[in-house]
Amino acid sequence: MKFSGFDWDRGNWPKCGKHGVSREEIEEVFAGSPAVMADPHPREPRLRAIGKTRSGRYVFLAFALRTIRGRALIRPISARYMHKKEVIQYENSSTQKDAISSQ
Repeated sequence: MKFSGFDWDRGNWPKCGKHGVSREEIEEVFAGSPAVMADPHPREPRLRAIGKTRSGRYVFLAFALRTIRGRALIRPISARYMHKKEVIQYENSSTQKDAISSQ
């Protein structure tokens, strides 16, 4: 996914930060190789991402892609740290995908 930055403002930052995830951590997830999937939402097209911060914390994100003045931007909508059960499930599915792709 190619993007040129993030769309942060007073509308989305408070909602993203309320679960303790910092802006820097959210941006770190996208700097890595997050798993990205569609998020069925009735009002607007959204995506979901699951990835890790540099410190190794797993983060679940909901976001939208916006084009503003010709720039493709990620607009985070909500963010939270993943629960232990979710991390185990994510790790198991990632390990299975890696094993299949190496065959």
